[in-house]
Amino acid sequence: MTAFTVALVLVVAAAGLLRWRRPAWYWLAFGVTLAALRVLVRYRSVMDACGLTVPPARWRLVLARAASRPIPEPRPPRIRRLRPTRTGLVLRLKLRPGQDAFDIAAASDRLRHSFSMFGVTSREVRSGVVEVRMTGYDVLKRVQMPAETETRPMRVPVALREDGAVHYRDYRAIPHALTLGATESGKSVYQRNLVAGLAPMDVALVGIDCKQGVELFPLGRRFSALADSPDAAAELLDALVARMADVYRLIRTQQRITVDVPDAEIAADIWDLPDDLRPTPVVVLVDEVAELALYATKEEERRRDRIITALVRLAQLGRAAGIYLEICGQRFGSELGKGITMLRAQLTGRTAHRLNDETSANMAFGDIAPDAVLAAIQIPAELRGLAIAGDASGGWHRIRAPHTSLRQAVNLCNRYADRTPDLPELAPFRPTTGTATEPVPSAKASPATV
Repeated sequence: MTAFTVALVLVVAAAGLLRWRRPAWYWLAFGVTLAALRVLVRYRSVMDACGLTVPPARWRLVLARAASRPIPEPRPPRIRRLRPTRTGLVLRLKLRPGQDAFDIAAASDRLRHSFSMFGVTSREVRSGVVEVRMTGYDVLKRVQMPAETETRPMRVPVALREDGAVHYRDYRAIPHALTLGATESGKSVYQRNLVAGLAPMDVALVGIDCKQGVELFPLGRRFSALADSPDAAAELLDALVARMADVYRLIRTQQRITVDVPDAEIAADIWDLPDDLRPTPVVVLVDEVAELALYATKEEERRRDRIITALVRLAQLGRAAGIYLEICGQRFGSELGKGITMLRAQLTGRTAHRLNDETSANMAFGDIAPDAVLAAIQIPAELRGLAIAGDASGGWHRIRAPHTSLRQAVNLCNRYADRTPDLPELAPFRPTTGTATEPVPSAKASPATV
């Protein structure tokens, strides 16, 4: 008995230590089993308490009365599958007649308390089937990306969502995006993760950094073009507009609209072209977009109108030509002048880190997800890297990118420098980086975001 008691105390102490220092290890070792048992044992009573049950069918009541049996109890949604994950549990529920997916979403906070989980989110898989994702611990406190992620061309894993899933930046699905964040909010780290994910791919990176290039020029060996001033940015954007026109001419000549070609093979964008003719896709990263919109003289105003007009054209027409915009800034509001709201309307993806004013949050989410505005302005200053991500569908969720230092991003860009395409239209803007050297060893990345 003494040996058993000592062993039990050691196990409990080890579980407590893991839960404090390594919550992911605790979850995999102890938490997932306890949570699954808790959900299965409490399921019927919790669903009844949360109002997620329906009365029994009439034929059941008739049979119960005819057989002089007790009246059947209300029925909760049927569990079709219970799947453990590295961060929590996934429940797939079959709704009863009369129930709606919104009922599950509205009760998510009550389910979180009742099942003693850290977070509960839900989504409708198809008609009558809802997937409930439960997280067993705060996955955004110490971000650890999965060892294996689902990657494909123009789809980059950049952050972790609050439900434990990976947040991807998919340029094929969402071609243009707006990323906002105040100073020291984690916006630059998010941008580095984006560049690091794109570096191994067959894509041309184009950067506009009006802070004299301090953010993007260290990554210059992987960039096909860089601009560090509004004047250079205006010239670079004009070159991109000219490239877009050339790509459209190529697509038009290769559309293969003949009576002998099935409709499915007609080309309408670069991804419909043969591999040997397909132009290299271009991702344009604009850092501090407000610097491009500010002016003090008439000459600067003309330059500003030229820049905003080029950005709007690229946002409206660039998708089919394989040109994708990633607009970043600390501030984004209508006071930046005409054309700004038109530009925002074309930026489908929205990501907002901590913001200093509600106006920027409204510019990010006011037209697609008003309830995300409050979540964006409530991000605490000590949680750098925490952000709200949404899109034009109205859905949004909290994300946090793993910390990537500038040194680590530079090493990665140097490693894939040979994949940098040489685009003739952008040759005058190719950064001068000198001879490539071996990457400088860096400390192992901290899982916490700074």
